[in-house]
Amino acid sequence: CSKNFGLYRDRVGVALYLNENKKVLSLTSDNLKSVNRLTYSFPPDWGATVVNTILNDSGLRAEWNEEVQDIRSSITHLRLGLRDALKRATNSDRFAFLGEHKGMFSRLGLTKGQVDLLRKDHAIYMVGDSRINIAGLNEKSVNVLANAVAKIL
Repeated sequence: CSKNFGLYRDRVGVALYLNENKKVLSLTSDNLKSVNRLTYSFPPDWGATVVNTILNDSGLRAEWNEEVQDIRSSITHLRLGLRDALKRATNSDRFAFLGEHKGMFSRLGLTKGQVDLLRKDHAIYMVGDSRINIAGLNEKSVNVLANAVAKIL
């Protein structure tokens, strides 16, 4: 599980349905309630049991805290490595801001056109606003990404 105990196989969400026709709206609402009752009335409690077990056992809790710290350190190391690789590849401090960010994600500040070029010319995929998952990088891919970014600037 993650630092916030997200158990990623179980999804959460909402189903919304709007209709001006009251009869259709009522029928749809009844159907959605039925589906909800059949599907979610009795959610599994194993997730809560796992969290309870970890947090109430000092050894497991310490192990979990250590794992979270290791992951945090790894992400920080990759983030700083990307910042440094981009500085070398671009010969500028344009990406120095990456060293100040926290967490798994950052935006590189690239345009949609530049993101498209990374995809087309370098087979590097990211969200259109240039958001990347730092945790998805490794020592080798940091340099590959930095060199590709330098080429499309």
